[in-house]
Amino acid sequence: MATELTIHNSLTGEKEVFKPLNAPFVGLYVCGPTVYSDVHLGNLRTFMSFDVVFRYLKYLGFKVRYVRNITDVGHLENDADEGDDKIAKKARLEQKEPMEIVQQYTNGFRRVSDQFNIIPPSIEPTATGHIIEQIEMIQRILSNGYGYAVNGSVYFDLDKFTKDHDYGQLSGRKLDELLSGQRALDSQDEKKSPNDFALWKKASEAHIMQWDSPWGKGFPGWHLECSVMSTKYLGPTFDIHGGGMDLKFPHHECEIAQSVGADGHAPVRYWMHGNMLTVNGQKMSKSLGNSFLPEELISGEHELLSRGYSPMTIRFFMLQAHYRSTLDFTNEALEAAEKGFKRLMEAMKSLKNLKAGAEGDFDVAAWKEKCLGAINDDFNTPIMIAELFDAARVINSAKGGQMSLSKKQIDEIQGNLDAFVHDILGLKDDSANGGGELDKVMEMIISLRGEAKTNKDWATADKIRDGLAEAGIVVKDGKEGAEWSLK
Repeated sequence: MATELTIHNSLTGEKEVFKPLNAPFVGLYVCGPTVYSDVHLGNLRTFMSFDVVFRYLKYLGFKVRYVRNITDVGHLENDADEGDDKIAKKARLEQKEPMEIVQQYTNGFRRVSDQFNIIPPSIEPTATGHIIEQIEMIQRILSNGYGYAVNGSVYFDLDKFTKDHDYGQLSGRKLDELLSGQRALDSQDEKKSPNDFALWKKASEAHIMQWDSPWGKGFPGWHLECSVMSTKYLGPTFDIHGGGMDLKFPHHECEIAQSVGADGHAPVRYWMHGNMLTVNGQKMSKSLGNSFLPEELISGEHELLSRGYSPMTIRFFMLQAHYRSTLDFTNEALEAAEKGFKRLMEAMKSLKNLKAGAEGDFDVAAWKEKCLGAINDDFNTPIMIAELFDAARVINSAKGGQMSLSKKQIDEIQGNLDAFVHDILGLKDDSANGGGELDKVMEMIISLRGEAKTNKDWATADKIRDGLAEAGIVVKDGKEGAEWSLK
């Protein structure tokens, strides 16, 4: 291996060498979707980033248990202590049962994940399936004196907790700063402090999703489910917890407090957070009208898009930025990514048909070390992609006769490209939304053009070539026959 894998730990703010608790087993937990709406692009980027983490850990030979939850409890608007149950609100609008809404958007999320070649997690638990465990965790928090029940609800006593433990290590926020920024909520009348967050909320008669508990009918707080499900399936302390930057506070900060309050120790060794998306330099948001659904990026049916792009082009585009960097969507950037992705796919296709010659001066082992060195450096996919294009340059030079590659070199490049591009980055050729199907069609068209040339029917041969050019497909005649590529 080129170098040791390092991970930027959000808890310390430093890159740290990754050392699993119980190698070769690795526990990975990522906050999953809340299934009351379509998955948005920011979530998609997060799941795609951790898909690469999952893939690379497996490539390194670790036995990875990847847990990603489904939030199907109807938490309140803006994840506050007051407001509407988001799933129930959607159910009323669509005149469906809440669990119909849950299933509808869970299916949609899985469909989108499949489109973008995101591997399903090892375990995909639901919040509604772990109500008992959430109640048990609340009881441990109460027994340790870090929670209090009032009027059928239970709150986490943050003032009491901060007297015994540090709070705000992950986000850098301090309790005094939080107090000054608090907005008034009705439930604050029953809280000891505005900063206390709900572990269990008493349900009103109108609240559809509710369960029995020692404190009466109600539903769990938003932060509780991840604390419960991560530790249930990965153990009391596990390796990696991931999510978007927007979850660092309050969600992940509260997860740490809950686990320490219930069980006396922090649950996670390495916290990882993906950064936000922007559009033409502005923060992506519904209010600005510049947010995209993944389907809109594919179809092009959005006023800010000039056209649609294939799922793999979008995946390639996202991986060209480091997961901790802001990623800016523009038509120009997507078009550049599309051209780059096509070049990479065409080089890999050319490699399969490349004739071996004398051994060239391309050091395959050194190139492999550079690729692994990039991904080992906190999953630096853009640097790895740059190294992949170095191999593409060599392939194209060998194809054009400017250099030679031996069979051993070709085989080694091929094996490593398959591993890096397909297995680790999760990219596959979906050109013209078909990939393999387009290859079959083009093989037939090139054959028909070849027959026309053999029969000296130059007009037909030129008509086929010019027609393909108008459709964005370039045909080039060479010594080994005609080859085609997308513009």
